[in-house]
Amino acid sequence: MANNNGSAASPAQGQVAYIACGGFAAGKARFFGWESCAAAAESGFERGECRYGCVGVGDCVKACTKGAMVLEGASVKILADKCDGCGDCLPACPQSIIRLIPQNATNFIPCSSRDGDEDRVRAVCGYGCIACGECERACPEGAVKVVENRAVIDYDKCVGCAACTVSCRKKIIIDTYHDLRELKPEAAFVRCSGDGRINAAAAAAGASTCAEAARLTQGGDTCSWGCFGFGDCTAVCRFDAIKVENGAAKVDADKCVGCRDCMRACPRSLIVAAPYQGTKLIPCASRTPSRELCSTGCTGCGDCASNCPNGAIYFGEAGIAIDPEKCDDCGICQYVCQYDVVRRREVPEYIYLQRAALSLVKS
Repeated sequence: MANNNGSAASPAQGQVAYIACGGFAAGKARFFGWESCAAAAESGFERGECRYGCVGVGDCVKACTKGAMVLEGASVKILADKCDGCGDCLPACPQSIIRLIPQNATNFIPCSSRDGDEDRVRAVCGYGCIACGECERACPEGAVKVVENRAVIDYDKCVGCAACTVSCRKKIIIDTYHDLRELKPEAAFVRCSGDGRINAAAAAAGASTCAEAARLTQGGDTCSWGCFGFGDCTAVCRFDAIKVENGAAKVDADKCVGCRDCMRACPRSLIVAAPYQGTKLIPCASRTPSRELCSTGCTGCGDCASNCPNGAIYFGEAGIAIDPEKCDDCGICQYVCQYDVVRRREVPEYIYLQRAALSLVKS
């Protein structure tokens, strides 16, 4: 038996094992088929891999005598109904990322990274904790602390409320009791509707990623501010909330949780955080709007801005935009736009469960 730190301890009642890693960033695909996790970890990690996570070979599975751990591909799954909290798996893990937690725990943080560089963590793993401390500040019981650049839960203090899950800036905290996926103050929005020309031009220049396209292409007969459409943003989204359609990225606002990983992945900063509901959106960031460069973009006619009763629409350094604090969702801009450029999110009319979860959080 071992405790949460991997040292010897007496058997505990009402506990199950939990692997504090939810991603594949520690080289799981590369190590698949290796003899042991110990050998994999000892061999070292390549650039761009997480050196703190699960390598997925399954030493813990071999150590479990209860049949409570199984290896599916390169992912270790724990069968909670079979786990008795004996702790045999803990010393078998060379990464020391297996914890014993209460059987009735509902909140989990699937990360053991101690990397203090937020940008690197975001680039390496979608499940990586960026140590922002929002969960620690939000917890009414003082059960969450940032220790060595990652958040950890003290289950002796945790009461299972939704405070940490709701406040998590990167939305990595798992909550098995509340459904927190639906309601959010904002969701990602791509300021380009695209018509495929930018993607085609970048591909012809030899690019296969948006980052490469930003280095290889500039202007020409395509928009200099539009989406490249290679999906650097889709690669980092853990929620299947963003897809590339017709050469441009599109966000499914219902799936988006607002973690902002996609925003950091876009080399042209086209993805922004916009209100989930109650405002209009313009999918065009061109500084020189022209239908000659894009068949779906803004023409810059100004009809929307001149007719907005609240002065919410303006032309700025990043092209035409709508100030969400001034927009009252009246719909006039949509009505006067002759090219149907202005958009409105279609938000389902049911009551989202996050409202109920938020009401559980102590003020």
